[in-house]
Amino acid sequence: MQKTIVVTGGSKGIGRAILERFAQAGFRLITCARSASDLDQLRQELAQQFPNVAVHTCAADLSQPEGPQRFAAFVLGLGGSIDVLVNNTGAFQPGSLHTEPEGQLRQMMAVNLYSAYDVTRALLPVMLQQRTGHVFTICSVASIKAYANGGAYSVAKYALYGFTKNLREELKETGVRVTAVLPGATYTASWEAAGLPEERFIKVEDVAEAVFGAYSLSPQAVVEELLIRPQLGDI
Repeated sequence: MQKTIVVTGGSKGIGRAILERFAQAGFRLITCARSASDLDQLRQELAQQFPNVAVHTCAADLSQPEGPQRFAAFVLGLGGSIDVLVNNTGAFQPGSLHTEPEGQLRQMMAVNLYSAYDVTRALLPVMLQQRTGHVFTICSVASIKAYANGGAYSVAKYALYGFTKNLREELKETGVRVTAVLPGATYTASWEAAGLPEERFIKVEDVAEAVFGAYSLSPQAVVEELLIRPQLGDI
């Protein structure tokens, strides 16, 4: 039976790189993003790269209460197994806790934490019934290290890391593996205006390869955390 990977926020960056890496292994791909046009372009480009791989996309804003339910219903409606779930949806807004705009914490929690919480809870019953599967959450070095201008974003990423650690503890006896992925500065659209050379950053392909490697271990082993930093250290 063909295996399936579900990736939230898969139209760009780390999410897209993970889709491409698992497509190389013949996985059925299911993903979402806010922009329907970005998803159309993604589907066309993946079809050219991997003509024998099924690609299913759903436009959904996971920061809104109805978004995770919409996407989860789409995934479940396709049927089949769910072998890998990657909670990748996220957003960064810089700021300081005492000066950032009113409501920024709620916004950061919604997009970085609640999206993963809601999608995981909706799809996990399939994995539990299978007694196999792997849940990855894309956290950040900001999940374990406070830094200036991190503000509500860092608070939300700390919470996502805590969610992942709790999920790992709960699922030990179920056959479902759980991994927190904590990348440092990775070259995505959010860093393009930083004025730093591209080689100063982690490549999205490196994060994808690390995720695939962690998934590829035997069922007797789990990589609980993947901490990846640029060779020269944090930016």
